[in-house]
Amino acid sequence: MNTPKLILVAGISGSGKSSFVQSLAEYIGSEQSIVLSLDNYYCDLSHLSDAERNQRDFDQPDAWEKARLLRDISDLKQGKEIAMPIYNFDTHLRMPTCQRVQAANYIIAEGIFALCYEKLNELANIKIFVEIDENIALQRRIRRDTRERGRSQESVIEQFTTTVQPGNRRYILPSSNQADLIIPGHFSATEQLTLFTEYQKDSHTS
Repeated sequence: MNTPKLILVAGISGSGKSSFVQSLAEYIGSEQSIVLSLDNYYCDLSHLSDAERNQRDFDQPDAWEKARLLRDISDLKQGKEIAMPIYNFDTHLRMPTCQRVQAANYIIAEGIFALCYEKLNELANIKIFVEIDENIALQRRIRRDTRERGRSQESVIEQFTTTVQPGNRRYILPSSNQADLIIPGHFSATEQLTLFTEYQKDSHTS
């Protein structure tokens, strides 16, 4: 195996990061790539009560366990296997077991704070930011969270206005300055991949 290449993909929740990453992994090939959801690195809050966990602000970079994230990504870039934590969004707790992840030629790591850590950016070969209007992101979150997480529309809107939107404007949007490539979240998968391949060609010829 060649030295693994790290592709970081960031953007507000609801920007379409996961869809783009899925398309990118299919384009690169499943035998050549692995996809990591960095949301699994949210800190374990088992030391807090249910009420305290529900009051935590999950929309700022300190919500992730930075040290473990950096260690695991560094190990993958060295071709080592890692034990990635598995996070439960319903309880804000980590599952008792981890997921064994083998390194691959391409490591595609996506999450809202993917470009917020200087040392993680230094490990990346390509840094991508998926850009979307906040109103579109909110509508996508409402559809996802009411269908998949059993939440009410009112609770989704309240969380968005109190923590998601402020966190996006304070941390996530500014992190787009670190990106090598900005991809519109409303583009089709074909259009997004075209931008990616054009960037690769340009970076190889420059």
